[in-house]
Amino acid sequence: MKRFLAVLLSLLICLGTIGFQADAALGNISSAKEEYLVQFDIPGVENLSKASIMAKEKSILNSINVQEKDILETYDLLPVYCLKLDEKQVEALKKDSNIKNVEPNIEFKASAQTIPWGISRVQATDAHKYNYTGKGVKVAVLDTGIDNRHSDLNVRGGYSVFNDSPYSDGNGHGTHVSGTIAALDNSIGVRGVAYNVDLYAVKVLNSYGSGSLSGIAKGIEWSIKNNMDILNMSLGTSSHSSILKDWCDLAYNSGLLVVAAAGNSGNAAGIGDTVDYPARYSSVIAVAATDSSNKRGSFSAHGPAIEIAAPGVDIYSTYPNNRYTTMSGTSMACPHVVGSAALVWGANPRLTNVQVRESLVRTARGLGNTNHYGSGLVQAFDAINYYR
Repeated sequence: MKRFLAVLLSLLICLGTIGFQADAALGNISSAKEEYLVQFDIPGVENLSKASIMAKEKSILNSINVQEKDILETYDLLPVYCLKLDEKQVEALKKDSNIKNVEPNIEFKASAQTIPWGISRVQATDAHKYNYTGKGVKVAVLDTGIDNRHSDLNVRGGYSVFNDSPYSDGNGHGTHVSGTIAALDNSIGVRGVAYNVDLYAVKVLNSYGSGSLSGIAKGIEWSIKNNMDILNMSLGTSSHSSILKDWCDLAYNSGLLVVAAAGNSGNAAGIGDTVDYPARYSSVIAVAATDSSNKRGSFSAHGPAIEIAAPGVDIYSTYPNNRYTTMSGTSMACPHVVGSAALVWGANPRLTNVQVRESLVRTARGLGNTNHYGSGLVQAFDAINYYR
């Protein structure tokens, strides 16, 4: 009998231990932390120093037990933090009147599908005959980096949100996009739409072509602070972000021209609204893709946010390790518009970003359904002459 009781007691102890471990595991799940971007809107701080404002913000975060190690990123131009938060902290911030937005650190992907005849189609070669080449215009390519050792590219500088070299393009997407904008006018390879621009690599996507909201925000902020003229964002997500919208609005209101790929989630019939963010925002030019027959690429997103179209099917351009390849996607269309904008701005340096945008839209060659093509196919040479 004593032996039976001893065995029973041992079993109960083991079961109790197992139960405790299971509860602990469940507790870890409920308190698991995810990455969020938090935007403050504290009233009455307009006249305070930045240090005082940050102290107030940190006080609010401390009140819900946000540790210093959980603050992943801070920003200089908007009151935004990238934080690691559990569900309770998220709910507490959402209820706080000092908080404007709490958003997940959503993932972004390169908009390329797979696979350039496009240079002459957008009138870039016509512009080149008159020595309009984009000289003096700073273009930031927010992408997977750029291979600055490529013989057909001249990268002037850059920044990486991954704390590595902005020139280490382990994917190829950013190098391909950059060639369409700025491949050199030399004896090799291809020629870009605006081959004399000042090209900058802003690495916000990793070798898998993915990035985060916090990284995109850092890339936009770097571009504003370093006086870029045009942003090429051949990237997108299906998720709306008020914080991303504010960053794009801030860039545009700071005088930058912001151009983004519309996305590759279009359907064959071209029905519905499938445009990605950030292209969907009003401060951003949303670019659709066309083929060599000036028809919409079957993959190209469609909807009322489409502003303009450009070649995006079977585009031949630069690729890492001094190679070249053919790719398709609205990612490939976007740099045709960026290069065209650089030609306009280089030829007319006194124009504002709003005027450059207007010149592109007003002179585009109409192709039909505005939900598919916006104002139509971008025409760089006509846009150069719009304000003359």
